[in-house]
Amino acid sequence: MLSNSVLQRLASWCPWLLRDEPKLKQPVKVLVTGAAGQIGYAIVPMIARGLMLGPDQPVVLHMLDIPRMADALNGVRMELVDAALPLIRGVVAMTDEAEAFQGVNFAVLIGGWPRKEGMERKDLIAKNVAIYRSQASALQQHAAPNCKVLVVANPANTNALVLKEFAPAVPARNITCLTRLDHNRALGHIAEKLGVHVGDVRNAVVWGNHSSTQFPDASHATARAEHGEKPVRELVADEKWLREEFVVTVQQRGAAVIKARKQSSSLSAASAACDHMRDWILGTPKGTWVSMGVYSDGSYGVPEGIFYSFPVTCEKGEWSIVQGLQVDDFVRSKMELSAKELDEERSMAYDFVST
Repeated sequence: MLSNSVLQRLASWCPWLLRDEPKLKQPVKVLVTGAAGQIGYAIVPMIARGLMLGPDQPVVLHMLDIPRMADALNGVRMELVDAALPLIRGVVAMTDEAEAFQGVNFAVLIGGWPRKEGMERKDLIAKNVAIYRSQASALQQHAAPNCKVLVVANPANTNALVLKEFAPAVPARNITCLTRLDHNRALGHIAEKLGVHVGDVRNAVVWGNHSSTQFPDASHATARAEHGEKPVRELVADEKWLREEFVVTVQQRGAAVIKARKQSSSLSAASAACDHMRDWILGTPKGTWVSMGVYSDGSYGVPEGIFYSFPVTCEKGEWSIVQGLQVDDFVRSKMELSAKELDEERSMAYDFVST
């Protein structure tokens, strides 16, 4: 029997030796499409380490990609096996949609047609309508009941809408799209401006489309500073910065990353996708909201029938749009601009569906 003093020394030197191992839940199936790509490669170990669903949730990973990526996909599978991650209960690499969606409880849809130089928005939408129409069929026919879906591939909001339209048996509330990356960028930029830890900043809002028309809004954000938690507007004390430089920096951050590293955001996108799903499934902290692209119910005057980024709170696997936030005329004009773009994208998508 070890004495208390020895146990205390062990706890200080090697805390992991004495920690209580969490009681594990029953395994769930998680699908990642585009898993051989950069975001896919970044996110699968995050999921396998419990960063998405928690440290007590074992997973069976279904990884899907197109046939010409089969070898690369199998390489990702081999690396996951070699990593010996304790939460993994199985890893399957697939190129068949029906097989990949079979019985999945959570789906992170990263695969899509990438925007190439010279490609117009309507061309990108046309390519992705075909992809998400096909995946909608696989989702509806083969996924587990109440499967939760996150669309990451751009144009994310409109891809989510196509998925919803062609999988009518799937509740619209179970389909979301990623604007958490923009939300995280907003928090990070505010934290840098104030010289505080990003964990001390909360309740920014990203309204609208995951595009350059999105509106990052710090009007309701707060930060913990030296003398307690205060509104970001009060701490920054620079309305011009909040309405111009801050907004443009967040809107254009993806382009800045591409310019700097010659590739699009991967690590931050994967991390944001994990954050999105974790908060959706496990809940948001009390008093904190996050930004999610969800099917509009008309809140804040946003037209119904589009996927739009709102501030939401989550509890027991369900999201709710935060109500009652004050929106001034400037913010309203930016929200309407993004809604207009999403309405145009919806019209384009419907045109391609009908042809």
